[in-house]
Amino acid sequence: MRVVSESWPQLETVAVGVWVDMGSRHETKELNGVAHFLEHMMFKGTERRSARNIAEEIEAVGGQINAYTSRDYTTYYAKVMKEDLPLAVDLLADILQNSQFDPAETRRERDVILQELGQAYDTPDDIVFDYMQETAYQNQALGRAILGTEESVSGMTSSKLRDFQNSGYQASRMIIAAVGNLEHDALVEMAAREFNSVPVGVGINIAPAQYSGGEQRKDKELEQLHLTLAFPGVSLVHPDYYTMQTFSTMLGGGMSSRLFQTVREERGLAYSVYSFTGCHIDHGLLGIYAGTGAEMGEELVDVISDEMHDLINNVSEAEMTRAKVQLKAGMMMALEGTNARVEQLARQLMIYGELLPVKKILANVDSVDIDAVKRLAHTSLSSDAMTMAYVGPGEQIPNYGHLSRMFKG
Repeated sequence: MRVVSESWPQLETVAVGVWVDMGSRHETKELNGVAHFLEHMMFKGTERRSARNIAEEIEAVGGQINAYTSRDYTTYYAKVMKEDLPLAVDLLADILQNSQFDPAETRRERDVILQELGQAYDTPDDIVFDYMQETAYQNQALGRAILGTEESVSGMTSSKLRDFQNSGYQASRMIIAAVGNLEHDALVEMAAREFNSVPVGVGINIAPAQYSGGEQRKDKELEQLHLTLAFPGVSLVHPDYYTMQTFSTMLGGGMSSRLFQTVREERGLAYSVYSFTGCHIDHGLLGIYAGTGAEMGEELVDVISDEMHDLINNVSEAEMTRAKVQLKAGMMMALEGTNARVEQLARQLMIYGELLPVKKILANVDSVDIDAVKRLAHTSLSSDAMTMAYVGPGEQIPNYGHLSRMFKG
């Protein structure tokens, strides 16, 4: 088990967490949603504490404890006053090693997650991203929803949860990270003492991402059409990672971006429009989201296509500089918070096996040039298969073949 920390002695608090290299892409189709279900069940009682005790102990010292599941990993984290770090580590160690998975609690939590699924389906600007991911990475774990399906969640049992935990919640796949007013050696001692029953474990092979692309249309009677478009991008470890971030920022990363200015300010086609990147260790996507009226869908995709092609062919030094400054400032501002900084430490160690100095990251952004942006953008748009998914009144969205020809670069 690796332990990483950064001391900020000027603070009175500590953010601490455990990152586990097990997410939804480590699931089988039949167990879709098990990583997220397991995360929920970790807070439902251990040999020493009931679910109520867990909540009361952390809140009795004014602390917070929570967790989340992504496609690549699961995180359990807490934030406490500096003197309460031993309690936070003890709580995290307890739930990760001694959770009971009582069958009655499992049944109750199954109902809660089914309600969470229902809520996601009723939130079109949220669920459309699941449809996009499913379409981009078809018939593989990376494309399946983190929450699972009604069928897979309904079939979860305590034994399935425990089997999944045993398969990957191992010391070699776990990182303890902390940022705040702490001493690293003391944190290491706490981790060694509290996590003494975590098995060492062995590596787990995951299927490499296979991008497919395609379309998914979910026609629904809504006031707005929620549209996503995506193109093959690059992975977290690809040399062009920061090039893609820069291109995305110029395209739709802020109020001065091409999409915001043209789609919203000049044409009034959408209240919300932005670009984004979705990167994993072995692949990535460059995407666009927009919410628009039913009668504006065709015009919207025309404008997005025009802006993407114009940006590729007419990148100016001014907007390139503005995008890079925006990227760097966003990174630096985020790192002034302990939650963001501890997340960065853990992710860097998990992805790269080392910590990247902030100066190196900023230098990577500075090294991006116009030729690199054009090359990457042409590569993304030259794919034989783009991805399109929408929820809402999409009658005006052109057929997939026409869309592909519009965006082909």
